[in-house]
Amino acid sequence: MPKPYTCPTLFDNALQMNVSKLKQWGYLKPNQITNDATLNWSRNGEPIGNISINVDTHSEQPYIELDYKYKDEPRKYKVKLVSMPSNLGKGIVWYFLCPKTNKRCRKLYSIDGYFYHREAFTGCMYDTQTQSKDYRQLDKTLGAYFRSENLYSELYKKHFKKTYAGKPTKRYLRIMKEIQKGERISPYEIERLMLAEALNV
Repeated sequence: MPKPYTCPTLFDNALQMNVSKLKQWGYLKPNQITNDATLNWSRNGEPIGNISINVDTHSEQPYIELDYKYKDEPRKYKVKLVSMPSNLGKGIVWYFLCPKTNKRCRKLYSIDGYFYHREAFTGCMYDTQTQSKDYRQLDKTLGAYFRSENLYSELYKKHFKKTYAGKPTKRYLRIMKEIQKGERISPYEIERLMLAEALNV
């Protein structure tokens, strides 16, 4: 009897806490204490979760305290915050210190009810890791074409920085490289590869 297929837990579907977002929302300003803030998550416009947080960047050991319920079970714990001088020579860069692995990271995932570094979990994968070899090859070839609209949207977001100190930023160069790669793909090539993929299914 064949072994039943079990779908892995995907990091992409888990609730995620991102340092960049916390900074964007003003919670990581130096020497600041923020109490009773709320983080909300939604998918396709539908709420899927929320937690209360307290953030302290004023104390000798900065932290973010998480307060929420998981399957009606109260959970409240602190995640240490650490900072390093920015490579750009301006300000500092914040990181989480995972409560379980003690690893420094910029993103925490909630799987089984706790927000930890990805290496704290077993049997979990990213969506791209579950895709077939043929699909990954197709995405490698045509991905830039299909992502071009999102890339243009990112490029023209408010406050997007194209240059820093008179030089193009790495992010700007990366996006432009992807856009140019997509624009080089001809409609004939797209049709040919899509047909080949359909025949292989």
